[in-house]
Amino acid sequence: MTSQARLKSVLSWDLSKKTSVAEYGASRIPSSASGALEAFADGNMTEELPLYRSYKRRWYGLCALMLLNLIASWCWLTFAPISNSVAAFYHLSSESPVNWLATVILFGYGLGSVPCAFVLNRRGVKTSMLISAILLIIGNWIRVAGAKCNGGQGSFGVLMLGQIIIGFAQPFALNAPSYFSDMWFTSNSRISANALASLSNPLGGAIGQLVSPILVTKPNEFPDMILYVAIIGTVVCLPTLFVPGRPPLPPCPSSATPKLAFNKSANLLLYNRRFVIVFILFSVLVGFFNSFSSLINQIMEPYGYTSDDAGIDGAVMILAGLVFSAIISPILDRTHSFLLAIRIQIPVISVCYICLIFTQTKSRQLVGPYVISGVLGAASFSLLPVALEWVQEQVFPVSPELTSSTLWVGGNFLGGIFIIIMDALKAPPNEGDPPGNMTRALIFQAVVAAAVIPLPFILGNREQTRNRRVELDAEMGRPRRQPRPNIHDEDLLEV
Repeated sequence: MTSQARLKSVLSWDLSKKTSVAEYGASRIPSSASGALEAFADGNMTEELPLYRSYKRRWYGLCALMLLNLIASWCWLTFAPISNSVAAFYHLSSESPVNWLATVILFGYGLGSVPCAFVLNRRGVKTSMLISAILLIIGNWIRVAGAKCNGGQGSFGVLMLGQIIIGFAQPFALNAPSYFSDMWFTSNSRISANALASLSNPLGGAIGQLVSPILVTKPNEFPDMILYVAIIGTVVCLPTLFVPGRPPLPPCPSSATPKLAFNKSANLLLYNRRFVIVFILFSVLVGFFNSFSSLINQIMEPYGYTSDDAGIDGAVMILAGLVFSAIISPILDRTHSFLLAIRIQIPVISVCYICLIFTQTKSRQLVGPYVISGVLGAASFSLLPVALEWVQEQVFPVSPELTSSTLWVGGNFLGGIFIIIMDALKAPPNEGDPPGNMTRALIFQAVVAAAVIPLPFILGNREQTRNRRVELDAEMGRPRRQPRPNIHDEDLLEV
């Protein structure tokens, strides 16, 4: 097959038949670059021009996206390790209202994901990131008002409003990594890029788990901690202003392939068995990770553990996950053994949730909780980018913003539901051994996690689960230089 014929097949490729680009809707390739590709496909060339290219500026955009996800998660888990101090500052009768500070973010995430998918599809990743940055700044400063108003007594309702706005901000950052990696990175680096952007979210949670107990040792220190987080959040949102919109030329053939229209993508996902299975797995396990992270202080506190112990446990879980993901992601980028990784990770995660029932003891030993949390974090975090990228391989050319948004909505929605259920299963303060324990909640968590263990083994064999983007890139290769079309150089430099 000639180079022109191969390129034409990319520009009209579909899962089942050849179709025109117009039927898909607008491609995410810049208009000038798209014209160059069409011109090359038709053989109307006069000079030399690179057809595919990876730009160094993609790393700046990735770093800005990482910072957004980091501060968004820090805001989400600000209160989890100091729930008792927050309840005391606002004179609450129990810690249950404090749990809602995490829960509303998860539900707000679900509501914000619908407009986020349209923004990514229509306006691109930079607009999505700008919206996230603006909402994060507004939400943080409303939280400051909620902590310092009424003569320093604060208002729990205003604090909750700030959390809701931050919840709306999260999907515009967390749903973007799959879209960003598809647009800017090749098949040999997308897992790593997705891991860096997606896993900066739990890194922010780790920072919150560690920093909050350090800054708040007594209830009256709570307002100052909220102010510090708002200042830091405002600063880290500023680099978003300078993020490039899109690459002048795509990095590889699969990035150049026009994606299905939104309604066709939704219909394909609904009837794709492998996507539905991954959606269930992703939703349940991300949901439990979110609920466990939010309730970790209340799980450990009845056994005599301190807020510092709970914060360190949450940080160990997150940092172990980050380290393991940093090791495994480049390997998977080279081997593309996505399905094998999923089939190993999910049983390990489920076993960890079973072990959590037995790790907390009255002797306040820390080795058990820290080891199990470390293994849980390593398996959970490395699963995130693998699942997000593998499912995109299966449904390509469905637009990645729709697949990632759908998966994250399921995980965050179930996370909110699980927090409510597990809080309801908590023993009363004057009942249980020890009083106020969450053993029943941990059993519920373990049973549901164990129930999904068989699902990855019915996803299909190697032939049924081919990596479509990887195969397309391998088949077409990466042409280094092609004849230059009759277009102006400045057109190709548009971002």
